[in-house]
Amino acid sequence: GASSAQVVRLRTADLILNAVVAVGLVLFVAAFLKLRRFNITELTGLARLSFARAFVTGLVLLIFAYPLIIFADWLTARLLGSGSSRQGIIELFSGSPSMEQRVIIILLATVVAPVAEEFIFRFFLYGVIRRYLGRSIGLIVSALLFAAVHVHLPSFAPLFALGICFTLAYEWSGSLLVSMTMHAIFNAITLLALAFPNILEP
Repeated sequence: GASSAQVVRLRTADLILNAVVAVGLVLFVAAFLKLRRFNITELTGLARLSFARAFVTGLVLLIFAYPLIIFADWLTARLLGSGSSRQGIIELFSGSPSMEQRVIIILLATVVAPVAEEFIFRFFLYGVIRRYLGRSIGLIVSALLFAAVHVHLPSFAPLFALGICFTLAYEWSGSLLVSMTMHAIFNAITLLALAFPNILEP
């Protein structure tokens, strides 16, 4: 009815606002670093690998990361019960009657979120913490912040595991493009599994 359509529009507006805020934060940090005369392309290692190579590397690393993510999800289910560990945006995609909203969620999950979150959490926060407190603390704290900012307790442990894996991928490869593609592939697989649940059935 009209009320459900209004909710869909409201949530769509919220999603767009979240995307604008995320992009704005990235631009703010990038502008700050530029003013400090840092070479962002060099620091992030974005030019170190081609997109194709970064994509393949991210895919392979994600395959190796999945056991840890699945274990974290299983552990959460054991500790917190059978509640869903899916984040709100995933639940929204699953139950969305609007194609417009689904397209926005897909773009947000596979483009905006990977770029913005990797830039903020892996490049900026991890980089700053690593510089002053060391790699181990940087790894843990940035992953904790990454999980916490999603404000969803059932998915905290899987997101923490993801944050660890993304940071290790960035640290190992020296290119933020690897963790960005890894993040994008993970989100795309999650949405694909929701859109076509039969592909996961034997």
